[in-house]
Amino acid sequence: MTAHYRHLSLEDRIEIERLAGLDVPRAEIARLVGVHRSTITRELGRGSWQPEHDHANLRPYLRNKLDTRERHGRLYLAGQAQLAADTRKARSHEPFRMGYDRLVDWVITHLRKGWTVEEIAGRVPIEFPDDARMRVSAETLYAWIYSPHQQHRGLWQYLPRGHRKRRKKKGRNVHRERFKWRTSIHDRPTEIEDRRQFGHWESDSVIGTHGSGGIHTTVERTSRYYQAIKIPQIAARPTVDAQISLFATLPAHAVRSVTTDNGSEFAFHYELADALAVPTYFADPYSAYQRGTNEHFNGRLRRYLPKGTSFDDLTQDEIDSFVNEINNRPRKILGWATPARIFHELTWEPTPTT
Repeated sequence: MTAHYRHLSLEDRIEIERLAGLDVPRAEIARLVGVHRSTITRELGRGSWQPEHDHANLRPYLRNKLDTRERHGRLYLAGQAQLAADTRKARSHEPFRMGYDRLVDWVITHLRKGWTVEEIAGRVPIEFPDDARMRVSAETLYAWIYSPHQQHRGLWQYLPRGHRKRRKKKGRNVHRERFKWRTSIHDRPTEIEDRRQFGHWESDSVIGTHGSGGIHTTVERTSRYYQAIKIPQIAARPTVDAQISLFATLPAHAVRSVTTDNGSEFAFHYELADALAVPTYFADPYSAYQRGTNEHFNGRLRRYLPKGTSFDDLTQDEIDSFVNEINNRPRKILGWATPARIFHELTWEPTPTT
């Protein structure tokens, strides 16, 4: 049989144990098992067992160094060797980069803050540009989080749940609710659709349970900057007042338009146009994908305020802290910059146009 390198099975190890117990030379064991002799040398070296290392009753009595009993020879036991091999195999799949304590601490800290795996992998080299060991891919992080040796930490529970259900893109063919001076999303300029121009927003509402009010939310389409303000009820008057209070403090180039759904809370959209010259475009019914950015960020806010949460005791300061965390998390679409940084640069340091 030609000698070759291969993984040993339990049957191979049982045969090695038998032959080694008969003091058969290693080269002969390799020939009989059908592997290269270096495989046998390596296996006997790392798979042998020193009895007195594990069993107190086999350790020589050395307190006064009067015990003259000889030390036990090394034993090779197939069962223990197989167990050790299985352990090595399981650990071999653990990403070696995750042995770096600094990286592990940073990853765990930001997982607990609610960051996604992609956000962590994309941001860490920006935070530590001079540390070559602070580099990790999203695939490596997933493998590490779900590895058997990390299960006890329960890191998987910090990963956000994916929303797999999607409506059909064209939605249902239903009667469209009519507002005064309503402008359809299909009449929206193309520069809004492709996000080339800064200052176009998507708006919606987040509802509290049992009439406990709501939150008006809006996100800028280019920078992905998110804003939210608590309102006493989801109605037209509080909503337009919230919009005006949020947008009035921004320069004109930072607020050019708003896109909303057909909720009745946007019925006074013309007042926003009168006050700040900001037009409102209405998406098609049952077509949330047309305002996908706002839907996504409302989902992020829901991680702090799950459905069924009462907003009675919720303060604006608490909402601001949630929004601040959201805006200061890196985004892949922004080259792992944060929405807060991009929005500040585009709002207060606009690039001159020619």
